[in-house]
Amino acid sequence: MIVDLAGQVAIVTGAAGAIGGAIARAYAANGATVVINDLSRERAEEAAAELPDALGLGFDIADEEAVEQAVASVLDRFGRIDILVNNAGVNTMAHRVTLEQFPTAEWHRIIDVDLHGTFLVSRAVARAMVERGAGCIINVSSIAGLVPLRLQSPFVAAKAAVAHLTKSMALEFGPRGLRVNAIAPGSTLSEGTRRLFYSEDGSFSSRAREMLAHVPLGRPGNVEEIAAGALFLADPESDGVNGHVLTIDGGWTAGFNM
Repeated sequence: MIVDLAGQVAIVTGAAGAIGGAIARAYAANGATVVINDLSRERAEEAAAELPDALGLGFDIADEEAVEQAVASVLDRFGRIDILVNNAGVNTMAHRVTLEQFPTAEWHRIIDVDLHGTFLVSRAVARAMVERGAGCIINVSSIAGLVPLRLQSPFVAAKAAVAHLTKSMALEFGPRGLRVNAIAPGSTLSEGTRRLFYSEDGSFSSRAREMLAHVPLGRPGNVEEIAAGALFLADPESDGVNGHVLTIDGGWTAGFNM
């Protein structure tokens, strides 16, 4: 897929990870200047060094002051922000338990990053976009935000909120020249999911087989497929797409697969 992003500046949060990294590479390959965020400055800078025109910034998206400073530094350096991808997020593997057993601290950790962090970065970037009267924001939700899953109550709650926040933002910002959409990935193959789910000795390999039985394509997604969705939504020719949640899940949420 070829998209003209020349001259555009994109911030991708969590871009030292699998999905964020694929999105950053896709944007860079299509001409964008990419600002790579990660909680670790070292990881952000290492990921940025692999791209032709990129900047690595280490900051916590759940830290309001850090977010404001980071966005200000991007504007000082480049003078504009055209695309924001709110990709950074966390979940838990250590606490796959029902709601009455879920630790309060872990609940707050997930909500703070997955929902509150999306709000903080969106707010800071949207101010600059509204001033210019143009911009594209893409939030990464999850199929867990569309179809509730067991034993992941804060993740499900946060990602459902992100999906609806996306539509609210689209209503608010559309008249001012901004487009806001979301991507809802299904289970996606990465080093982490391969180790836990998709290897023979993975801790959750049996559960992964059960899950894939309900996916019409019969396989997990890959990060390049998610990046292609993010590229489509950022394409200036997709100018009529606003308030949409693009599901990339191999048909998982389309219905029960007999």
